[in-house]
Amino acid sequence: MAKAKTDKTLTVEQIYSPARRPADQRATLIGLGLNKRHKRSTLQDTPAVRGMIAKVQHLVRVVE
Repeated sequence: MAKAKTDKTLTVEQIYSPARRPADQRATLIGLGLNKRHKRSTLQDTPAVRGMIAKVQHLVRVVE
């Protein structure tokens, strides 16, 4: 069964520093393409990306 391509995207902005956070949260930010405050990254809206955002929801915000 082929997966349907999704055209939806999410723009995520890092609003807090990952300093003094666990290494897995820092790695999640890097996986989202974020590494500095106020940097934005546009990603496909997939369950995996949603899970990554949920893991670091206290460090990022989803931009409309």
